[in-house]
This record gives sequence, structure tokens and C-alpha cells, in this order.
Amino acid sequence: MSDTKPKKTRVWTVDEAKIILPHILELAEKDGPQYIGVPQRPFKITRAEPIEDPAPPPMPLGKWLIENMPRGVELEIPADIRKSSRPIPFIDDDDGEI
Repeated sequence: MSDTKPKKTRVWTVDEAKIILPHILELAEKDGPQYIGVPQRPFKITRAEPIEDPAPPPMPLGKWLIENMPRGVELEIPADIRKSSRPIPFIDDDDGEI
């Protein structure tokens, strides 16, 4: 029968950690998490996992609408809807027809 008791977690004092921080970081990489502080309030020091590349930002709504706009559909826009003198965007030809 093996006598395997769990190891008691060592909590380094702040003064110890100031002096041997590089050693504590090596231990965190080799042996697992290290703790700094007092037993009642320890702070866990562990090796950070590599951060995965974040997801690409979502496509802007305007670009999505243009790329997913139905094609080949003729929409009839009543003349009284648009009484502005400003140019109409997305016109395919010079006579103002959409």
C-alpha cells in the first residue's frame, strides 16, 4: 500500500516572492500553480495558456445587405415616394432606373 498524501500547498510570502520571483515563475511552469500572499488570502500564480486568435469581427450590416440582396427582382417604386433632388445610390444606368 502506497502512502500518498496530498502535498501541502506552499504559500510564498510577499517578501519571499519579491526576492525569488523568477524561481517562482519557473516552479509555476514546471510543478503547477504557486501561491503568493498569506494562507488566508493567497494569490494563484500559474502559466497562462496561449490565447487563441479571436474570431474575426462580424461583417458590417451594409456589406451583408449588398452581398445578400435578392438578384433579378424588379421592384416598382412609385414616383411620389422619392421627391428629393439628391442622387439615388446604387443606380445601374444613367436614366435613374434602379
